[in-house]
This record gives sequence, structure tokens and C-alpha cells, in this order.
Amino acid sequence: MLEQVIKNISLRTSKRGFYEITPKLEQLVGETGIERGLVTALVRHTSASLVIQENADPEVRRDLERFFSRLVPDGDPIFRHTIEGTDDMPAHVRSALTSPQVSIPVSGGRLALGTWQGVYVYEHRTDGQYRNIVVHILGEQDGDK
Repeated sequence: MLEQVIKNISLRTSKRGFYEITPKLEQLVGETGIERGLVTALVRHTSASLVIQENADPEVRRDLERFFSRLVPDGDPIFRHTIEGTDDMPAHVRSALTSPQVSIPVSGGRLALGTWQGVYVYEHRTDGQYRNIVVHILGEQDGDK
């Protein structure tokens, strides 16, 4: 029988950058007892995103941030939406270029990520924010084969 659970992850970011949530997602999957299925996570904000990225070398994430800083610079005069500051519209563009959600298979009661993959909240604002991620876990427990 299919089981489904909806949980929330809340976190406070301190600045623009990547915040790994893989351990929290693994914990939530473990609490459900689901062995086979799918996890979908959605960040409920338009100035942050979720990404699956390398978790071994932090320079990869720093390089990505340098790339996005060049691609979508803060204070670019093309932007008119600056109500919350010079990083306001660039944060929305960064979010549109990445994604607010990820879906990950569950196999053997664990996220079926690659060896060097981690799931991150990518904060696009320069100042810290409170972020909420809704996590939907759908699948079967061992006795449901």
C-alpha cells in the first residue's frame, strides 16, 4: 500500500549561498519507514531555490556563486523591481534559472543520490532569511511488496 507523508523543514540562512539539507531529508525518510518511493521538496519562496549539487568540494559551490554573480549582478540597472534592495530582482532571476523543487527516488529507505550529490537550499538574497521547505514523501514500506 502506498504511504504518503508531508513534512516541513525550516531554516535560517545567514547570507547568500548553499545550505545542505540532505541529512534532514534522509532523517525524514527514515522516520516514515518508506523503503521505495519518491521524495519531492519545494522551497516556498521566490528568492531561493533547491539544487542537487556536489557535496565533496565546496569550491564547486563557490564557483557556481561566482558564475551567478557575473550572470545576474546585484544592482544591474536593467531591473526596476528593487523594493527590497539591489539584490531583490537578481534573487528572483536566480531562482527562475534554477528551480524551487527537486524530486529524488527513495531506494532501500534512503535517498538515491549519487556518491557526491547533496541537496541544497540556494539562498539568493545577500542577507539571511527564514526559509520553509515542504517535503512530500510517497512510497511503500517493506511489508507492502
